[in-house]
Amino acid sequence: MVSEFLSDRGVTTEDGDAALGQGGGAAGGRIDVHHHAMPPQVRAWLVEHGQLPPVGGPPFANWSLDAALDTMDRAGIELALLSAAIPAEFTSTPELAAELARIANDALADLVRAQPNRFGLVASIPRATPEIAVAEIRRAYDVLHADGVLLMAHDGLTYLGDPVLAPMMAELNARDAVVLVHPYNLPATGSVAIPPFVADFLADTTRAAVQLVVRGDLDRYPRIQWILAHGGGYLPFQAARLNLGQAFGYGVDPGVLRAALHRFHVDTAAPMSPYSTPSLLAAIGAEHILYGSDYNAVPADTVLAARSALLADPALNAVSRRRIERRNALVLFPDLARRLGDPVRHLRAQP
Repeated sequence: MVSEFLSDRGVTTEDGDAALGQGGGAAGGRIDVHHHAMPPQVRAWLVEHGQLPPVGGPPFANWSLDAALDTMDRAGIELALLSAAIPAEFTSTPELAAELARIANDALADLVRAQPNRFGLVASIPRATPEIAVAEIRRAYDVLHADGVLLMAHDGLTYLGDPVLAPMMAELNARDAVVLVHPYNLPATGSVAIPPFVADFLADTTRAAVQLVVRGDLDRYPRIQWILAHGGGYLPFQAARLNLGQAFGYGVDPGVLRAALHRFHVDTAAPMSPYSTPSLLAAIGAEHILYGSDYNAVPADTVLAARSALLADPALNAVSRRRIERRNALVLFPDLARRLGDPVRHLRAQP
């Protein structure tokens, strides 16, 4: 049982949930698959290239290791998979895109090497050219020993699922890659009154997921495991529009759609809530939902509030909550399970 499993890890709990409760980064805590960091090397590069002011800037630009660890401990996060979301707008040439990705991935890998039981690496892959993308994937896995990779939903006007990305996709497939799909502002939206993170980010993720489904990439590259950020955007809630779309020459039949939905994982980094949880559970199942905090794109107080909301979500029971907060991630990232001393065979056998 879960309580015996946690006891084996040195965690004392009566019902198996205490280790995932109100705080503490001890063994048995949450695994955070959507957790950003901006080490000093990355900030310095962005300042030098005019993307950030020398002082201040948006919340994501003000990161420190001490603050990150404090937030993790308070939120009960044992290990965070670190990533740097690098939109195409940050760089103006393929060479700069490759340079920034290398700097970011090297800096995050240093943090993982220093504290392998607190951090993992989700390496950012630039899509400036197919050759640059493939080279950074190989470096991420062979040199930096990444746990997974992050792909932006779009790069300019090219979304995931575009045939031009075939070399990158083939390399990811050969690596059995776990890919976090991360959104940004929709391309060419101009000036709008609603901040992009409120609605556009979710639409960006949805666009990428829809194209992966309709273009057949889920079947073409079956060894890639996909995590859609922010609860999968709108996909789990409006996926049936892909069935209706067949009448207009764009879409898939219900059987293809059902299979596709179960090929995706999603994280809880919003909109996981009592409003969305029933749809997520019905569309993809508790075994495909992963805990994600979205720190430091959101501040510590928001991480803690979201954690409390997850604990109080009436659609989740103790078993599904444990799956979401820890077990699903350890099954998806078996190297993490080995690093933390968790028996994956035991995890797969649990309800």
